[in-house]
Amino acid sequence: MLNPRLRLFLHWIPALIGICIIIAESTATMSAENTSRWLLPFWIKLFGPISPDHWAVIHHYIRKTGHFVGYGTVSLGFFDSWRVSLEARWSAWRVRFRYAAGMALLCTLLLASWDEWHQSFIPGRTSSPLDVALDFCGALLAQAILLWTITAWRGRPTVRTLAA
Repeated sequence: MLNPRLRLFLHWIPALIGICIIIAESTATMSAENTSRWLLPFWIKLFGPISPDHWAVIHHYIRKTGHFVGYGTVSLGFFDSWRVSLEARWSAWRVRFRYAAGMALLCTLLLASWDEWHQSFIPGRTSSPLDVALDFCGALLAQAILLWTITAWRGRPTVRTLAA
């Protein structure tokens, strides 16, 4: 059995890794101009040549998909961290889920807001409240899928129930 503090620390590692990735991506290196330099050759290798106008649209959607999926994933890391952090306070999984999901969404919203604010000071980067909304929607969908998955998993019949 793990020491409770060590267990808590270990469950915060995915959220901390997610934060570090967001911080690394919030640099000039990951600006649209720079990501296009390595994504375009990759796209051409997979799908063939593309006109600059079409590439601009596709590149935009690749980046926005990255926002949506990335922040959804970070919110799941926050969820696990808060789920374990709140175990002592609420043993009922539904109550703990509600609070952990709420805290995960709040942390994700704060991180997305900080990220956009930070980008407003970096040359070559843009900042948009719409990106914060997109990030938050990714987090909301991730939490909804998690709720559905946990509910389905907990509601499935066990071996003992089937044998009875």
